[in-house]
Amino acid sequence: MKKVLSMVLIGTLVLTSIFAAGSKEAQAEGGEKSIGDLKIVLILPGPINDQSWNATNYAGLVACNEQLGTKMEYIENVQASDYESTFRNYSERGYDLIMAAGTQFDDAANSVAADYPDTTFCVVNGFRADHSNVSPIFPKEFEASYIASLIAGEVTENGKFATIGGFPNEAMEKLLDVYEEVAVSIAQERGIANASATRSYANSWDDVALGKQMAETMIDNGADTMFVYANQVGLGAIQATKEKGKMFVGFSSNQNDIAPGTVVASVIFDFQSFYTWAVEKFYEGTLTGGQVHEAGIAEGIFRPVYPAGFDEGIKTRVEEGIESALAGEVDFPSMFK
Repeated sequence: MKKVLSMVLIGTLVLTSIFAAGSKEAQAEGGEKSIGDLKIVLILPGPINDQSWNATNYAGLVACNEQLGTKMEYIENVQASDYESTFRNYSERGYDLIMAAGTQFDDAANSVAADYPDTTFCVVNGFRADHSNVSPIFPKEFEASYIASLIAGEVTENGKFATIGGFPNEAMEKLLDVYEEVAVSIAQERGIANASATRSYANSWDDVALGKQMAETMIDNGADTMFVYANQVGLGAIQATKEKGKMFVGFSSNQNDIAPGTVVASVIFDFQSFYTWAVEKFYEGTLTGGQVHEAGIAEGIFRPVYPAGFDEGIKTRVEEGIESALAGEVDFPSMFK
């Protein structure tokens, strides 16, 4: 009887060893984690309820967790002085993927990445990839501002456009270049010969009071149509535009309900699709490091959102403009100054 029990135990141990070896082999082949087991965090420069950039990115996180089964975490209101230490903190804790929302994270991500080769750093709106574990994803925002300009050019009454950017980085300058050129050209086609655009930079993402002050000044100088891409700074600009009785084109999220009648329409970034696309690519091993991964109108990342009763003729002309971009008929690089 003892011999029988011994043989059973030996057999069991052998089988266990075989299964363990097979399990390790599977892990070695990259199957050790399900997508839900990945340690992922999203670093945000502002609050998730800013009704602009941070809210848009947070919506992407929610979509990943709901649609893909990830358990992505987030940290909000991270200040510039803490960028590198925040990256290092999560890297030291063994996170697989660290995402950060904004071009402003580019330098910190590339500075830290070399020290943590087992962590992938993915800057949303990033355009630097100095290391093999840096994989920025970049929505071609100038294509989104092109859609906004199609709206602005149609709704302006005097052809005086005012734009406010957060910081004068390359991506910001390109999107404002496109917006201004197209909006002015449409206004001129409508017979407003002296159409023009004025641009300022807030050098801030979160100063609401500054946004209000800047917009007031620009409107007092003749602008009737405001366009702002500066996160919370834009909320102050919307307030000023409302008080002055002028028009505002929302951007990056649906801002129509912030000030109905003032925000004439918005262009939203569908970051639910953008984030799930990126996280799936990371899980599949195709979010290649050392290069920027772009998406835009063709990938369905941007679309206009209109309030009830918006002019149907303008909607049609905006769609025609989008179709022209899809057909490759819009020469965006020629607009970059």
